[in-house]
Amino acid sequence: MNLQTPIDYLKGVGPNRADLLRKELSIYTYQDLLNLFPNRYLDRTHYYKINELQRNSSEVQIIGKIVRFREVAQKRGKRLVATFQDDTGTMELVWFRGQKWIRDSLTPNKAYVIFGKTNWFNGTFSMPHPDIEPLEDHKKSLRVAMQPIYPSTEKLTNKGITNRVVNKIMQQLFLESKNKFAETLPDDLLNALNLLPKNEAVLNVHFPKNQALLAQAQFRLKFEELFYIQLQLILKNLIHKSKIKGYTFDKVGNYFNTFFTHHLPFNLTHAQKRAIKEIRQDLGSHAQMNRLLQGDVGSGKTIVAFMSMLIALDNGFQACLMAPTEILSVQHYNGLLDWCNMLNISIKILTGSTNTLERKHIHESLENGDLQILIGTHALLEDKVKFKHLGLAIIDEQHRFGVAQRSKLWHKGTDHPPHILVMTATPIPRTLAMSVYGDLDLSIIDELPPGRRPVKTVHRYDNNRLKVFRFIRDEIDKGRQVYIVYPLIQESEKMDYKDLMDGYESIARDFPAPKYQISIVHGQMKPADKDYEMQRFAKGETQIMVATTVIEVGVNVPNASVMVIESAERFGLSQLHQLRGRVGRGAEQSYCILMTSHKLSNDSKTRLETMVSTNDGFEIAEVDLKLRGPGDIMGTQQSGVLNLKIANIIKDKAILQSARYYAKKLLQEDPKLALPKNKVVLETYRQLSKFKNIWNYIS
Repeated sequence: MNLQTPIDYLKGVGPNRADLLRKELSIYTYQDLLNLFPNRYLDRTHYYKINELQRNSSEVQIIGKIVRFREVAQKRGKRLVATFQDDTGTMELVWFRGQKWIRDSLTPNKAYVIFGKTNWFNGTFSMPHPDIEPLEDHKKSLRVAMQPIYPSTEKLTNKGITNRVVNKIMQQLFLESKNKFAETLPDDLLNALNLLPKNEAVLNVHFPKNQALLAQAQFRLKFEELFYIQLQLILKNLIHKSKIKGYTFDKVGNYFNTFFTHHLPFNLTHAQKRAIKEIRQDLGSHAQMNRLLQGDVGSGKTIVAFMSMLIALDNGFQACLMAPTEILSVQHYNGLLDWCNMLNISIKILTGSTNTLERKHIHESLENGDLQILIGTHALLEDKVKFKHLGLAIIDEQHRFGVAQRSKLWHKGTDHPPHILVMTATPIPRTLAMSVYGDLDLSIIDELPPGRRPVKTVHRYDNNRLKVFRFIRDEIDKGRQVYIVYPLIQESEKMDYKDLMDGYESIARDFPAPKYQISIVHGQMKPADKDYEMQRFAKGETQIMVATTVIEVGVNVPNASVMVIESAERFGLSQLHQLRGRVGRGAEQSYCILMTSHKLSNDSKTRLETMVSTNDGFEIAEVDLKLRGPGDIMGTQQSGVLNLKIANIIKDKAILQSARYYAKKLLQEDPKLALPKNKVVLETYRQLSKFKNIWNYIS
């Protein structure tokens, strides 16, 4: 039997049901049906006696016989009631519809197995619309013990494709295949992990004999699914390295050494040194670098990026850094400008607001090689922007750029694509990084630079506002500055958020001019006005910045020591963490104050408690993943990769790590999957690549 056979050809399905299964559950082939794994199971290993029933409306299974039927009139129509008995007592079975068919198909005094929820009423137990089948059929059927409950939709149920029907067609699939499914994992892996063979695993996940076998079957199939995802990602990386040649930067020269010896503003952390070493190895390896540099807010990614650029310059190449917003580009440019001046390196910035004359000058000096480093926004992707010799392209907050935009940068290289370094300050949980970015090499900066003090975070309710304002005054008196962030701009009728304009007015009353100066920034302002207000705050001309989340990324004011987040329960965890990262950039102690009402959901409480208890972005990302699920965190662009059939990226973290370890080990030993013992892996990998499984989801 071929598992790629269209589902229409399975006995009991037919064209109408096939059409519904395709539309509702994406089941096109026998293989898709086989991969429709149950959501949960009803334990049907136990048979109750009628005198053992409890008045708790639980699902039970009883063997007995129908003694008689009677019809009972009710307000609308009538109901059919059967007296059902075993050797310990009697109860009632009730049907409100389909009475004629039920009466015709059931035989009094014949042994049946009934299953369903019991009700207790007027001193008698009853079971409405029970699952019922003759005892002899029940003994023969595959689902004797644990009954699988499959994913479904309202439409399927309304059209008569109930769980029982899905069960029946699943049994038919096993009958037609004689439970002969090709093994997909090599013997040494099955033995090393003591995994069930494929046939047993598939049978016991759909028709488990007991809990122990079900657990073994689920483990085996989860491992297999995650193993092939990891194999694909690691292979993609290996193929990338062997096929896509990169420029070889074989020397670390004058720029790098002068900066390292004379101009380094502080000692690098171990994590920064490790990241630079990994990048240096990539740049000298003859293959194109494809690395993700992940580090928390303020962990010092910029200096690692700059020192990587210096290696490119030492080898006679140009470098560029692309950021998603103008504010962030300007910040990067200002941050690197002093260092470049010290080293006599030419650096420019190109954004949407760069004037025509300056643009023309940048284009010319890029093409003739005079311009060594270019910082900018999407403007770098324009066709007019041509480099003489681009060797390294750095993308900041890469999840804000589409795949097509990233590929445009690739084509800016002359003979080869430039080396790519992708940076993100959004900590990605390690499990998610393994699954979504598993084809990139990963460098993690998980320490803060020396002298950085962790931000103290507290949660305060609205009725403590006067104390909070007093604290803000004290900090301003010490010469510090304060951010106050609101979730909305205009008042929403449905939501009683503290709205920005309201907030601004009340803050202006409590902090009156001329003693206090206040900046206001929100998304509906013109870019020029926004920049003007940001600059006033950055220069220290205003002490308070009232803003929406536009200041989430890209404002660096070391003198700002307090971040107040209004209606903090309305923000996601990663957003709260990003906002908190705007303070704590100087040597002084900084504070983050989360203001909320007393009405909080359980999820909101968890988010606030997490923020108060830790500054570790990775820990926060793990909690966020549990609360929101993988699809939300990655956004639509990457959520497809997590379209898993049986594994769960959050609950099966240990299995994922094990799968990655074994996939890596196998490919280190046999990168081309050419050894006879790995023939089954190669065959499965080819099959998966051929049929629309997981590979087309990986960006």
